[in-house]
Amino acid sequence: MSDAVIRRAGVADAETLSALSLATFSAAFAHLYPPSDLAAFVADAYAVDRSRAQLADPANATWLVEADGAAVGYAMAGACGLPHADVTPACGELKRIYLLPDWQGGGRGSRLLRTALDWLEATKTGALWIGVWSQNLGAQRLYERMGFDKVGEYRFKVGESLDHEFILRRERTMGAR
Repeated sequence: MSDAVIRRAGVADAETLSALSLATFSAAFAHLYPPSDLAAFVADAYAVDRSRAQLADPANATWLVEADGAAVGYAMAGACGLPHADVTPACGELKRIYLLPDWQGGGRGSRLLRTALDWLEATKTGALWIGVWSQNLGAQRLYERMGFDKVGEYRFKVGESLDHEFILRRERTMGAR
């Protein structure tokens, strides 16, 4: 991974995070949605003001993957907001993890995932959670290798489209705080 570095993002990175979020989500999923649904979702979910608020919230953490001075991926973690009866305020969630297509592979995603999970383990006392698209088999295999099990399902709204998502959970692996 000598070609990229991971660093914790701050409020000053809001515009970069917003643009990167739009680019990575679109690269991964734009083909699934009508253009109006995609446009409505990204205008809200990845607005600069929303990114700024997420980066300013001490309950969240975001990391950027940078190469040659440009952001090529990111991960975001924080309190769990997934719709599952076992979620408590002590639980943490990997909220997003994305790399631009040309930067996938080579262990970057795994290293970024470990960075986010290590932070969650150090800051949360409950289980760790991930929501993943039901058709993203590669991500599901990676999460399974990292100890996550499917414990539920839900619908994720993108515009007027509803995606079938899986809810994954892993108990903490580090000692109790």
